[in-house]
Amino acid sequence: MAQMKVTLVKSLIGAKKDQIATAHALGLTKIGDTSVQPDNAQTKGKVAKIIHLIEVSNA
Repeated sequence: MAQMKVTLVKSLIGAKKDQIATAHALGLTKIGDTSVQPDNAQTKGKVAKIIHLIEVSNA
């Protein structure tokens, strides 16, 4: 199964509560945190919600 690497590059300060919750669901709490997630529809939906705060690459 394909994997994607998600890295938080911008602060969550000032973000909406649902965006902060989405970042935490992806395992991202501080700038520089990285997590490897499965490349599926659920993860792509989460990524789309906070794309302005993260960088995504193939793992």
